[in-house]
Amino acid sequence: MSLRRDFIKIPLALAAAATLGLAGVPAIAQSVQLLNVSYDPTRELYVEFNRAFATYWKAKTGQDVSIKQSHGGSGKQARSIIDGLDADVATLALAGDTDALVKHGGWLAADWQKRLPHNSSPYASTIVLVVRQGNPKGIKDWDDLVKPGISVITPNPKTSGGARWNYLAAWEFGKRRLGGDAKAKEFVARLFANVPILDTGARGSTITFAQRNQGDVLIAWENEAYLLEKEFGSKVDVVYPSLSILAEPPVAVVDKNVDRKGTRAAAEEYLKYLYTEEGQDIAGKNFYRPTLSQKAQAKYAKQFPKLNLFTIEQAFGGWAKADKEHFADGASFDQLYSRR
Repeated sequence: MSLRRDFIKIPLALAAAATLGLAGVPAIAQSVQLLNVSYDPTRELYVEFNRAFATYWKAKTGQDVSIKQSHGGSGKQARSIIDGLDADVATLALAGDTDALVKHGGWLAADWQKRLPHNSSPYASTIVLVVRQGNPKGIKDWDDLVKPGISVITPNPKTSGGARWNYLAAWEFGKRRLGGDAKAKEFVARLFANVPILDTGARGSTITFAQRNQGDVLIAWENEAYLLEKEFGSKVDVVYPSLSILAEPPVAVVDKNVDRKGTRAAAEEYLKYLYTEEGQDIAGKNFYRPTLSQKAQAKYAKQFPKLNLFTIEQAFGGWAKADKEHFADGASFDQLYSRR
């Protein structure tokens, strides 16, 4: 159903109500359309989730709902919303990118992360290493990525949320292994000296590694790594490092847009549905770690090894501090990458 036909139906419904003498009864549009602006590796997750939510919403309200998707590097996606992309919900890779929507235009309220359980993160992930079949370069941990002759594929932290998780996971490993932030910075600089290309988003880096056959190791979201294994079978192996970061991608309603478009009810229910048993099961099925449902956690426990994970708050004092120290213009990433 086209967007143009959706708009035509609303006045027709109102006219019909008036004809029947029901002008005082609010008319319900026959359909509603939502735009979910997300980051790269959620494509498969939301294809399945959107179908489930549309069925649920139709049964609950009698209204058809269609959900359009936009995917790209998380930082780039946040900038697109700030610049006017008409998102109803933002399901970005990290809270820092969603906070940017607050700071630059007041697109949503500052307390957005308190609106839903688990700091508005219905699913979690972590960062792992993907290598060629049989692991010919013997990659076992982060310190193998800084060795001479190792080609590492990771996206650009200036545009990709996944890349920021990658960067911080490597930084904390270097800090703990070598002692202190100065040593960590040297370690990450050596890692990026082995990166031949910076794609703008995580899916772009996956394509570079898997389809263009570049690099010895891909730093990837856990769910992206499993999707690669599923698609390419024995051509790749997944390596879990000794230390990684707990990645908690948050979700939020874009207040300014839903209030202007009249889509708040559907948008809020859409995000709440991620926390239902069905929503949590779909997350697990798509290799994300369910955060709320004990049933889904138990069902998918075997596919998620127990890891030594740290949080962004524990290691870096939260996203605001991490962004300022590492990813702002002139911060640590710019400093170490400019020295390549």
